Formats: sequence, structure tokens, C-alpha cells
Amino acid sequence: MFVIEDLISTGKSSWQVVQALRAAGLPNCGLVSIFNYGFDELPGAFSAEGIKTRSLTDYSTLIALAVEKGSVNAHSRNTC
Repeated sequence: MFVIEDLISTGKSSWQVVQALRAAGLPNCGLVSIFNYGFDELPGAFSAEGIKTRSLTDYSTLIALAVEKGSVNAHSRNTC
């Protein structure tokens, strides 16, 4: 079973859902999101609990694409 999220920022709400599913007897659930901000602590926190996570894209990929397409210049990229 997988929890599907549109956006993961801190991971708090996703974590609460996973914990509720575990409490209901579904211990082996994963987490899939459309987008995440790529905060360093997220993968480690979920991984430490045996929760596999996948995201379709993340913030660094979004910004890199915006620079490539000219929507964001290199200077603005470094201030984001």
C-alpha cells in the first residue's frame, strides 16, 4: 500500500497518515508524491522507519528546468 501526496514539504502530514495506517495494521506502506522540496532530513526520517519514498519531481529539478528554459536566470537561481 502507498500513501499518495501532492506535495511534501516537512513530511509531517504524510508521517501522520503512515502512522495511522500502521496503527490500523498496515505496517508496510510507502509514500509517493508528485513534488517535494528536497529537504535533507525527509529521506532519512522515512528510511529510518522502513518507509520507501518516491517523488515525481523536486525543487532542485524544477529550478534547473526553469533556468534551462530561461524562466529564471542564474542569479535568481542562487537566491531561491
